[in-house]
Amino acid sequence: MAGDLTAPKPRKVLALLLVHADRVVPIDLLTTELWDDEPPASALTTLQTYILQIRRMLARTCGMDPARVARELLVTHADGYQLHLDDASLDLHEYERLADQGRLAQLCGDHEHASRLLGAALAVWRGSALVDVRLGPVLRVEAQRLEEARLATWKQRIDADLALGRHREILGELGCLAARHPLHEDLQAQFMIALYRAGRRTDALDAFRRLREVLVDELGLEPSRRIRRVQHAILTGDPVLDTASALDTAWTWEPVASTAVRTSSELVTVGRGPA
Repeated sequence: MAGDLTAPKPRKVLALLLVHADRVVPIDLLTTELWDDEPPASALTTLQTYILQIRRMLARTCGMDPARVARELLVTHADGYQLHLDDASLDLHEYERLADQGRLAQLCGDHEHASRLLGAALAVWRGSALVDVRLGPVLRVEAQRLEEARLATWKQRIDADLALGRHREILGELGCLAARHPLHEDLQAQFMIALYRAGRRTDALDAFRRLREVLVDELGLEPSRRIRRVQHAILTGDPVLDTASALDTAWTWEPVASTAVRTSSELVTVGRGPA
């Protein structure tokens, strides 16, 4: 849509309007994105000029009269601007629709349908969020929010695939995700379970060791109790790891007796669980 809108600041305004499509974007939010905490005296006039440029671009793109664009598409309000879009016009809306349907299917236990819907949601993405916009303070937060939502959807789709026994098919993809997010314990746990199911228990334990090293070196933290449970289940070959709900069960599973297990790099002691 913004192909002929090349100046960085009008593109910022358009991006913010698109992210908040069908909602009024306050003028102070737009000026913060454009100039941070130091707007010039001419900020309001300059913003109005950017809005005019965007309306002209929309008129050309949509084949509409500019006056109609101002009345129906990019509307002025007392305290801001509102971009009206049909849901099907914006990739973000399509992604959110598919992701919501996929999550609902997952909650209903339909892992096959969930995997398809969540995979379709992820396929809507083309690179990182707002990658072609020079981000200011507001859009930087929005981009982070969108990326975190995408990662959550990715994790949920992997959950569905693991529940369907597709650990071998997703190992490569999961390994890349785990490498890109070395502190994300849920992804690391998924990777460990997939490796274990594929007959690579040593690699699964190595994945835990790498996670621990990164946590200790970068944050001064030990792995959480939850992921230590997954590690213990791998060390003991617990059958829970082969069930459809392996990750959820492993998060809450407790060993029945105090057990000391020596790995190649450390001694891990797991406390007594409930009687």
